[in-house]
Amino acid sequence: MLEQWWTNFQPEEYPWLGDVFVLVLILLSLNLVLGRLIAHLEIKFQKTHNLWDDALLAASRRPALLMIWAVGGSHILEMIGKSTDAEVFSALDSLRAVGVVLILAWFLVSLVRQVELGLLSEEYTTKDEPIDQTTVMALGKLVRSAVIIVSALMVLQNLGYSISGVLAFGGIGGIAVGFAAKDLLANFFGGLMVYLDRPFSVGDWVRSPDKNIEGTVENIGWRQTRIRTFDQRPLYVPNATFSQISVENPSRMLNRRIYETIGVRYQDAAVVPAIINQVREMLENHADIDLGKTLIVNFNQYNASSLDFFIYTFTKTTKWVEYHKIKQDVLLKVLDIIHGLGADVAFPTTTIKLDPISIEKAPERNMEQ
Repeated sequence: MLEQWWTNFQPEEYPWLGDVFVLVLILLSLNLVLGRLIAHLEIKFQKTHNLWDDALLAASRRPALLMIWAVGGSHILEMIGKSTDAEVFSALDSLRAVGVVLILAWFLVSLVRQVELGLLSEEYTTKDEPIDQTTVMALGKLVRSAVIIVSALMVLQNLGYSISGVLAFGGIGGIAVGFAAKDLLANFFGGLMVYLDRPFSVGDWVRSPDKNIEGTVENIGWRQTRIRTFDQRPLYVPNATFSQISVENPSRMLNRRIYETIGVRYQDAAVVPAIINQVREMLENHADIDLGKTLIVNFNQYNASSLDFFIYTFTKTTKWVEYHKIKQDVLLKVLDIIHGLGADVAFPTTTIKLDPISIEKAPERNMEQ
């Protein structure tokens, strides 16, 4: 009875209809099973702290489902093609191979992207050893570029083009392109040198004494680097520029320096040695001053209206806001020491000395006039 139903289900005009129906049911079943499996694995992987399983699952979700339908759909078309002489089905093998290559390329590019995002995410940077963001981005771009290039060559080969001919044409055309895109290649190799030498990374504060460049690095591309200036404007710098200018990276400083000159009044000259000694003692006992670096407090010069001494020391922190808080605290304590010894900070003054005899004779001259 089942055989009779199956025979009736497959009309003579469409002998492939029953096989296609069965194959579609199999594809739907595989799609359902795979979806359930991915959902189950996702719950399992959320309980573990592993970068690769999360990235692999996220990257393979859509390509795996698409691969089932691409391969299954090609077999369905192959069944249909056996009962017809249409020329469109003759290219089925090539199209299937191209589809498989594209899906695999999509999976690999997604996998690299997911690994890159995972390494740069807060979850992995706080729990694991920090990884340089610039290096991760450079390697991610390099691997993705390699996957895309190899996939493109495989697609061309499956479509009937000779890879050797393409490579030979690329070698000859590369010379002409090199002359035409000289600046583009200069920026590319400039970006490559930035990735290799690493004078700065994403997130660093950089500035150049040669150019009007200062801000925080947001992105290092193959052609240009985006820097966010302190007034929040984006600044796009071609990578070739960095091979011609000096770049200062304040983000990698070990300490910040406090270098101040303070003037005391001339009438307070007697307490200047005591002021210097107490200021030096205060700095040596300050919790935020790095005693492993140079610390100098010395009388410096006789100024026009003050006796100047200078403070030269370094803070432990390199953070801009904390540094100014520490500097403010140091300067206020210096002021308290000066006032505590009965002295005061000098300000620009001019002393005029008049001859008493000239003052007494002045009224007489006015009366004679």
